[in-house]
Amino acid sequence: MYPDLQKELDTFERRTPKSAAAHKRNLKRIPLGVASNYRHYEPYPIFVKEGQGSHFRDVDGNDYIDHNLCFGALMAGHCHPAVMKAVAERLTTGTMFGMPHDMEWQLAEEICQRFPVEMVRFGNSGTEATMHSIRLARAATGRDKIVKFEGAYHGLHDSALVSVKPHAPDYGDIHAPTSVPGGQGVPKTAVANVTIATFNDLDSVELRFKQNPGEIAAIILEPILMNVGLCIPQPGFLKGLRDIATRNGALLIFDEVKTGAKLGWGGASEYFGVTPDMICLAKSIGGGLPLAAFGAHTSVMDLISQHKVFHGGTYNTNPVSMAAGLATFREVLTRENYTHVDKLSKKLTEGYRKTVAKSGLQAYIASAGANGALMLYPKEIRTYRDWEAIDIDLWRHYWFGMVNRGVMAQPYWWDEQWTISVQHTEADIDKHLAAFEDIAPALAKAQQEREAPAVAVH
Repeated sequence: MYPDLQKELDTFERRTPKSAAAHKRNLKRIPLGVASNYRHYEPYPIFVKEGQGSHFRDVDGNDYIDHNLCFGALMAGHCHPAVMKAVAERLTTGTMFGMPHDMEWQLAEEICQRFPVEMVRFGNSGTEATMHSIRLARAATGRDKIVKFEGAYHGLHDSALVSVKPHAPDYGDIHAPTSVPGGQGVPKTAVANVTIATFNDLDSVELRFKQNPGEIAAIILEPILMNVGLCIPQPGFLKGLRDIATRNGALLIFDEVKTGAKLGWGGASEYFGVTPDMICLAKSIGGGLPLAAFGAHTSVMDLISQHKVFHGGTYNTNPVSMAAGLATFREVLTRENYTHVDKLSKKLTEGYRKTVAKSGLQAYIASAGANGALMLYPKEIRTYRDWEAIDIDLWRHYWFGMVNRGVMAQPYWWDEQWTISVQHTEADIDKHLAAFEDIAPALAKAQQEREAPAVAVH
């Protein structure tokens, strides 16, 4: 471990004793002491007390500029006034009915106006959206297999938990990756129906269709691979996937759980100019409440109408979540707010790049819409396996160093990215950049010492 990392960890523990105590108490009743595995990290996670706008405070009273924003689900920021007003009004008229209401078609209209879909159904999480989309694609094509990309995360159902974070030697040839279960409990039959390709490698996708003629129902992907920081699709990659899917009678599914709200007004299809057959939405479309949607052309969604594919859910179109969603689409995810976020993103990205160059740190900044990340590599990564070369201790030095200076630069884990909310300000970005400028020289020094050849002692 780098000496400066240990110093940052010591500082973290001095600043957060109440989080340490809360975690110790949780461990007695909750596995890992947290409600989701992604929230656990060593020595213990920060326990939050409250949030407002672009900031949150922990149980020890420390204030942070928040770029975690619930793993990117809060582009609205904390307690956005429009969302809170809509939710407060709904709370006086009933929280659940399990019956149709007018907000359903209103939100469906909002989604169909922005994204290239004709009909939608709603759910509560990204996992639900991708699970039902894959089932629909299988029904629409009469095929069982799908193509998924190595390193991609699409939720927690069996078809998604394949080759999420595989390691050598299990993952095989980079041009024909092995399908690796993402943990125990994933059936072998599920793994067999998920063929794996390499992001930014069209030949690996062509190979899967050649090996499985007439058997692949869909290609599913995040248009920007976001389980590895940010891995940007190379020119022609997304269009190539569109062509391969069309030629082989398969559906192209864009998992826009992260990109749908955070890339721009019309999501990835507008941003990249490529039209998928199906879109999955969640996270930031709910403005802080659980809300998801999946949509496609009427010909595909009619399989639900014809009772050939079953879709249900007690909490679907919960009126409180729907009210939050409508407020989010109409008053948060506006073209004016995207212009504001783009301006802040440019300021943050350019500031990082200047500091990286000045410090001599071997790194680059990946950025798209409200998303960005400090990528601790000498050159741009193009695949999951490029990402695997991350220096984890160097990244932890960065994360804890920023947290100790009042900036949660991104969620914990080196595969995540920052989010800029509509409530962030230029002052927030200035403080974020000042914190990074303060720790960058130590990061560069640690990196150089790691790479320096050892001197033989005689």
